[in-house]
Amino acid sequence: MAFFEITPEAIAAELLEMQNKLSDGAINLASMDGLTSGVTAHDIVFERDKLRLLHYKRNESVTQNTTPLLIVYSLINRPYLADFSKGRSLVQGLLDAGQDVYLIDWGYPDANDRFTSLDDYLNGALDACVDEVCKRHNTSQLNMLGICQGGTFSLCYSALYPAKIRNLVTTVTPVDFHTPDNMLGHWAKNINTDKLVDTLGNIPGHVISRMFTTLRPYRQIAQKYRCLVDIMDDTAALKKFMQLEKWLFDSPDQAGEAFRQFLKDIVQQNKLITGQVVIGTQAVDLKQINMPVFNVYAEQDNLVPPASAKAIGELISSEDYLELSFNSGHIGPFVSGKGQKIIPAAIAQWLNKR
Repeated sequence: MAFFEITPEAIAAELLEMQNKLSDGAINLASMDGLTSGVTAHDIVFERDKLRLLHYKRNESVTQNTTPLLIVYSLINRPYLADFSKGRSLVQGLLDAGQDVYLIDWGYPDANDRFTSLDDYLNGALDACVDEVCKRHNTSQLNMLGICQGGTFSLCYSALYPAKIRNLVTTVTPVDFHTPDNMLGHWAKNINTDKLVDTLGNIPGHVISRMFTTLRPYRQIAQKYRCLVDIMDDTAALKKFMQLEKWLFDSPDQAGEAFRQFLKDIVQQNKLITGQVVIGTQAVDLKQINMPVFNVYAEQDNLVPPASAKAIGELISSEDYLELSFNSGHIGPFVSGKGQKIIPAAIAQWLNKR
């Protein structure tokens, strides 16, 4: 006995429903306001070349944590994922929980940045931002929150400058790139990095975007756009989809030398976990991280699988280490409704106790 029967009437009804959804979707897209790129009020308090340091307006109605918090985002994609939309903003959630929040916007590298290195980013730009925030608050330490590759940078910086970091928060942060389920590590292992960088100079952002798409091609291409039809008559859902698409493909070019070292040393050769990464003239020894560390990872993350993120706990010397697992994919902690209810409050509560 068949579980369902395909009839001409059923096919006609389904085609009519799809036609109606597409018609509604065309109207919704045509009337959609501009897609936001960061929604929370802020001032630009420091600039260096293309970098901007953003300071968000505090929520004066709540008790303030007197230690400022600096968010360090990845060089890949844009940092407004942390301030995605009204009601779905890690930044706003932290402000509402009494944190004084700064964020680094790295900008868009161009041909002049071909030889910008990880040394320039960490010992130069990031250190300058840390010093600026500390100067503004008349303090010698701040709290740091790293997101994805920005979390890897935060680990390196905290190991190099432990006296400047009071508490460290890492979110969906890759550490061990050679775990069995690490798709990015497997994908990257056979790339001739030197030939790639020597040929292209800066790595075009669209190349990076396409690379991430190929990690899960069916879901990121066929399934995603097939499911788009189902939400085209839902104005709010469609706008969220388009905002995510904008963010996914808003990919800055990658400065050649920084990309070379990150891909070779940290991804392909996994030197971060062996203490062999050298930034400038200093080796990055994660055992130098003795401050409290709060590590947030996503259970369904295909870019940073839990085993990669959780490796932090075995590599640092801090006796105050806590993990929080969140049941989502890579960006779920930042754009999902559940993430907004859980993640900012958990981070703020942990910071306020320290």
